[in-house]
Amino acid sequence: MKPNDVILHSVTKVAVFIILTFSIYLFFGGHHNPGGGFIGGLSVASGLVLLFLTFDIETVRRNIPVDFKKVAASGVLIAIFTGAISLLFDKPFLNQAFGYFNLPIFGKTELATAVLFDVGVALAVIGTAVTIILSISEDG
Repeated sequence: MKPNDVILHSVTKVAVFIILTFSIYLFFGGHHNPGGGFIGGLSVASGLVLLFLTFDIETVRRNIPVDFKKVAASGVLIAIFTGAISLLFDKPFLNQAFGYFNLPIFGKTELATAVLFDVGVALAVIGTAVTIILSISEDG
């Protein structure tokens, strides 16, 4: 007999939405406040792990067909290349540049290269954490 987990599934969907929304806040808040790519990536990974625990792994993998090893590798490459770009301009590795731009909807907005580095860190953390959890779940 299959257990009836309607309440668990419904609450998980809402909780994962809240976790992922908070992850975006942590990611973008990390430029001027505590947070950034690492903690944003960890919170995304925790939301994904909650999905893996609530629904079975095959169901989540079918709905999110992502190879997390490739996500981790692309994150590391983005972080390295973002840091290395500053070498082309005779600046130290991981030097950042920023400027203020008038965007149509947002108005005057600060754009910084540190955000690109944080994207790489977040992808590396998400890919690594989820790969570890999936590897542990396959043992047995």
